[in-house]
Amino acid sequence: MRVLSIDPAIRHTGYAVTEGDFRTPSTPAYGTLVIPNRISQSESLLRIHQTLCSMIEQWQPDELAIEGVIYVQSHRTAIAMGSARAAAILAAARYGRPIMEYPPNCVKLATVGRGHAGKEQVAFMMRALFRLTETPASDAADALAIGYTHLAASDPSRAHLFLKKKYI
Repeated sequence: MRVLSIDPAIRHTGYAVTEGDFRTPSTPAYGTLVIPNRISQSESLLRIHQTLCSMIEQWQPDELAIEGVIYVQSHRTAIAMGSARAAAILAAARYGRPIMEYPPNCVKLATVGRGHAGKEQVAFMMRALFRLTETPASDAADALAIGYTHLAASDPSRAHLFLKKKYI
């Protein structure tokens, strides 16, 4: 199975292409789409959408996985993050790919074993699980973790652990 996973944000969208299963995951591509502050929010959303469409065309993922909605104290942040999620969801819909959503605590639990793990712990575990030569940046590490969670949730012997996963 090949999965394109996304950690959406207006300025720093993490992405990862993950393959295999949760026992032997691999990643041919991962990184962060960085959009400068001088670019308007609407242009940022367009760039996110276009980049993800290009990645879908290039990597031909079977499914997409995205971080679920998180609770933030700032309404402005919540709206911006929701907009970035929408750009990613539209890319998946445009190519007819199913997209799964995983809450952040579920991703941390699946990858680190603790639902409230820190970003450094997630990045360290992604380096170990994917046998990377360097620790990925936090946004890319989060995308790798989302992809790993989807690989684990797709395994019939582990699916019961991911009752909160849902298609969107």
